Amino acid sequence: MSKTTEIQIEKSRNLIEGLRRHVREMGERGVSNNEIDQMEKTVAMLSEANAEVDRLREELTPKVKKMNDLMVLVKASYAESKKTLKGYYPQERWPDYGIPDKR
Repeated sequence: MSKTTEIQIEKSRNLIEGLRRHVREMGERGVSNNEIDQMEKTVAMLSEANAEVDRLREELTPKVKKMNDLMVLVKASYAESKKTLKGYYPQERWPDYGIPDKR
């Protein structure tokens, strides 16, 4: 759970408990049981959504690491091949090999 979301969920749950304990007093000020119930449902939905995001992060983290490792390999291979081509061919031939004609 992200710390910000976790803190907000906890603060909201504490507020809901406090509102329920003083519902009569808060009713006089415009806060009804229906509003408290709706807030509680919304907090529960946020908690579920956050749990789902955490599960997805757990699945995604190793995949991102694998992708980053592959990216490092591709960049290294690209740089080495590009360096070799630039060393053996004049600049006019670079576009033939897919290298932009820039220095």
